[in-house]
Amino acid sequence: MHRSLPALLFAFVSSALFAAERPHIVVILVDDMGYGDPGCFNPDSKIETPNIDSLARDGMRFTNAHAPGPLCHMSRYGLMTGRYPFRTDVSVWPREPLIDPDQATLASLAKSQGYRTTMVGKWHLGFEERANESYDRPLVGGPVDRGFDHFFGIRASTDIPPYFYINDRNAVHPPTHRIEANASEGWSPIQGAFWRAGGIAPDLELADVLPHFTDVAISSIQAHPNAEDASPMMLYLAYPAPHTPWLPSPEFTGKSQVDSYGDFVMMVDHEVGRVLDALKVHDMERDTIVIFTSDNGPVWYENDTERFQHDSAGGFRGMKADAWEAGHRMPFIVRWPGHTSVSSSTDHLVCFTDLMATFADIWETGLPQDAGPDSLSFLPALLQQPFEEGTKRTEFVMRAGSKSTMTIREGDWKLITGLGSGGFSKPSPIPPKPGGPTGQLYNLKSDPAETNNVYQDHPDIVQRLQKRMKQIVDDGRSR
Repeated sequence: MHRSLPALLFAFVSSALFAAERPHIVVILVDDMGYGDPGCFNPDSKIETPNIDSLARDGMRFTNAHAPGPLCHMSRYGLMTGRYPFRTDVSVWPREPLIDPDQATLASLAKSQGYRTTMVGKWHLGFEERANESYDRPLVGGPVDRGFDHFFGIRASTDIPPYFYINDRNAVHPPTHRIEANASEGWSPIQGAFWRAGGIAPDLELADVLPHFTDVAISSIQAHPNAEDASPMMLYLAYPAPHTPWLPSPEFTGKSQVDSYGDFVMMVDHEVGRVLDALKVHDMERDTIVIFTSDNGPVWYENDTERFQHDSAGGFRGMKADAWEAGHRMPFIVRWPGHTSVSSSTDHLVCFTDLMATFADIWETGLPQDAGPDSLSFLPALLQQPFEEGTKRTEFVMRAGSKSTMTIREGDWKLITGLGSGGFSKPSPIPPKPGGPTGQLYNLKSDPAETNNVYQDHPDIVQRLQKRMKQIVDDGRSR
């Protein structure tokens, strides 16, 4: 049964006695980390990730979890709204909010259930901005206008200017200074210590952003009341790393076997560990669901794998922006003491859009009809319980970095509507040859690396998947 937002608010008021049963929630979203980077997903990883590995040791790994889009803003839109990002024009984010004012989000749903909601880090879902913006006025349409009580962060990546901190709706200091572009020798133009030229605030150093966000997140945890009758906490910590620029601190420089990228991943892992320690010290660890994942695949080429003997993609094909698996199959871990089995794993199909329905399931409240249109609860998988008929995710649809390339996953089958990666890997588009396939079809059970295109061998499956994908796109919802 679906309930309206007012009904959800009433449900919260009428069930206040049960608020103590609602766990704190910490969602940690890192940026451009590959499936093969954490040791708990890739035993052959050349990068040490003890803190991320500890979450897997104490919780559940999802080995078949997918970003709703293989780029930063697409992925975040799906995670926040429970809606596939191909359903909106994500390209407008530099000037307009991607999330509509009346659209339900993870944060607004949590607030309706009595949570105190905080976001720290990279938003990348747009504000109301003007050309030649001076940033001396409030920025509207961001996190605090979409369900969060408090926000401290940046508008996008640390390689996309202007660079400045935002506190709720206001620039801490406007980007009145200028920084010149930078690149790293020995890497591609979009790897290494790469950033674009543009405005920068006088109080911001790019190398300090990652640890500063950890400091703010820890302060938020420490400030949360620990009384039994206190409101539960939701913290969304969106790190802008290991996305470029790769800027490991001296403590980590040269410590990995994978040059500056590996060093920076080690630093990210260290920052995650600081947050986990804060939960433990503040006596919140046992009452907190921690979800760890990455927004999309890494910027990691085949020659990088060869020269470092480290496969950031974890054996999958492609990288960030691609329709191929490495673009969107992500490390995904849930630690919920007393609920998730320790050192467990599942191959249940998950999309980030599913967080909304899963949280609603945990809170034992229905989603409003217009909320999370592409969100399905994975709580039974988390608790290792059977799904009710018709509630288990068996498919998902995604648009790749190329606007013309769509993909649908149904069971073991995956259909890509064009040839090539559809993203950053070359070649991205490949013109069909006369009499050749016009798309790609893979059986991921027998061919997880997507090496054998069987598009022309199974025209019936191609037709069925095309029809189903069109239906999901046209219906405006899949839940």
